[in-house]
Amino acid sequence: MKKQSLRLKANIEAPDDVYQMLLQMHDGRSDEDSLLINAKLILILANHIGDQDVIAEAIEAATKQV
Repeated sequence: MKKQSLRLKANIEAPDDVYQMLLQMHDGRSDEDSLLINAKLILILANHIGDQDVIAEAIEAATKQV
C-alpha cells in the first residue's frame, strides 16, 4: 500500500463554500460551544484520514503557521 502524504496545495473544489459552511457552523454559538465543535470536527477528520503520520504532518504544518 502506498504511503499517504499530506496535501498542502489547494484540493477543495469550492473553497469559498467550505469556508462559509465552517463559519455557519459557529453562528449563534458560544465560544465554548464553538471550541467543542472544532475539536469534534478535528477528531472526525483525523479519523477519516486514519494515518497517524499524515495527522502528525498536519499538526506540524498548522503549528508552524501560528
